[in-house]
Amino acid sequence: MNKYFKTYLKASGFLLLAFYFQIDLNAQELKSLSGANSPQDDQNPVWVGDNVLLFSRAFHPENLGGVTDPGDIWMTKKNEEGVWEEAIHRADLSTDGYDFALGLEDPLTLLVYHKGSGRNGMYQYSKFGKDWNFLRQVNFKGLETLEGQLLGRVANGGKLIFLSGKGKESYGNEDLYVSEKIGVIDWAEPINLGSAINTKGQEMSPFYEPATKQLYFSSNMHEGAEGKDIFIAKKTGEGWKDWSKPVKWKQISSRGSEVSVTFINENEIVWSSTMNSDGFADLMTFETIIPLEIPNEFSVAPPAISPPKESIQQALPTSAQPESINAIYPKTAIGKAEIQLSQLENVENSQPTEKIETPVSWLVIDAKNKKQLDYNLEFFKSSEAVSFPNKDSLFVSDLVSNGIDEVKVSAEGFFPKSMSLNELKTNDKTVVLLTKLEPGSVLLLDNVNFKRGTSELEGLDTEKSLTELAMFLVNNPTVKIRINGHTDSVGDPGLNKGLSLERAGSVRDFLVEKGVQFENLRISGWGGTRPIASNATESGRSKNRRVELEVIQ
Repeated sequence: MNKYFKTYLKASGFLLLAFYFQIDLNAQELKSLSGANSPQDDQNPVWVGDNVLLFSRAFHPENLGGVTDPGDIWMTKKNEEGVWEEAIHRADLSTDGYDFALGLEDPLTLLVYHKGSGRNGMYQYSKFGKDWNFLRQVNFKGLETLEGQLLGRVANGGKLIFLSGKGKESYGNEDLYVSEKIGVIDWAEPINLGSAINTKGQEMSPFYEPATKQLYFSSNMHEGAEGKDIFIAKKTGEGWKDWSKPVKWKQISSRGSEVSVTFINENEIVWSSTMNSDGFADLMTFETIIPLEIPNEFSVAPPAISPPKESIQQALPTSAQPESINAIYPKTAIGKAEIQLSQLENVENSQPTEKIETPVSWLVIDAKNKKQLDYNLEFFKSSEAVSFPNKDSLFVSDLVSNGIDEVKVSAEGFFPKSMSLNELKTNDKTVVLLTKLEPGSVLLLDNVNFKRGTSELEGLDTEKSLTELAMFLVNNPTVKIRINGHTDSVGDPGLNKGLSLERAGSVRDFLVEKGVQFENLRISGWGGTRPIASNATESGRSKNRRVELEVIQ
């Protein structure tokens, strides 16, 4: 299956081409944010004043974690001509994990969320001139229990934080929560916003305006949702579960998925949207500033219900649903399973709730040049190639039900890579780095193992991996390869060099037996002289005990 990534050109001395499309209902022209966008995933815009917009950019080669980094913080500025300047990487606000800015707690304090690095949680950064300096971590009880894709925003005034994530009280996937500031660096445990807002689908990226008591958020399950759209609800009472029925903001709806609204001023907004099946988002705004058609009529929401218990099963068949009860998850929404009030009251003794599965989304990249590649997928069942629909919406559950246990990702001119199902991600991009078939390229044979202290190949995974490699080399008979054996630095250097050469020879013998031409294969043994990790730890030594392929022609 070939999937073509849509690329948007940035301003870097070349003529800038803006990406336009029209809203179906209002025919108002939209455009991407000039230099703010990239071929990567750009989302979660946060306006912090002084003409500065912060946002998260995923999978960019300049991210601190490289092309596999799920999100660093970047910045764009709006100049005097109204043009958004080329984005700048804010390494001072980023880690090699997942990062996003929530906004200003006060004029000099920025809140940033970090996950998957040395920093995990919510942190304060203090403004000094044009720079942000790390200040400290805040105390946020219960934040660590929220899973899924966390997004959020500080409400004006810095006293409230609204978040999306999947917690123990979630109604489905990501829900919306609110936390109130209770001390200088202390925040209360997040409160679920209740069934008027949260559904069995995804509710994400909340933005709350205290002056109007209106909550803007993205949902794929409320009435009228197509993909993900922006909905607006109004706070109707004193509690955080008192909301009107959400209304779709039609003015910014499109065929793509809309997420993360931020207000520049009362007449200007920025949000993220994707128009392609790969899920890559761009930051969007209107071509010209126009009046915002924000819904101002809100109806009463259905009676509140409690989150489904772990014992509650998926919804009853539609034929069993009483017509007189309003559906919580309407037929017009994009998602799975419609649940009505009566069902949630009558299925206490059923089995666990059905989880909504998201399709696998791929990001296949040239490991050297960090460019996205067109690619193909092949499917295998117990090492036998099987036919399977190469469709855009590829669900792991479909693969499992068809007995498929492996997916091979390939691109023309690159070594292919096989992946087991547990390596496929369902809540994030499945990132695949492919090595180009050109002189100087080095490929690590990470599934090739040997019996301890010997050159004897060991394990079914080793045989399978080398068999696939042999098939690839047979189909590329002009390619010449050097097989490099390596060990750690423990023991006698001379013996290590000999062992590494013997292991390279064992790999060559296997490939020749499978049909690869002997004269296309060279071998070298380097012992422990070329480590790729520290030999001070067992983890590092295990990485140094390896076999690599080097393309020599």
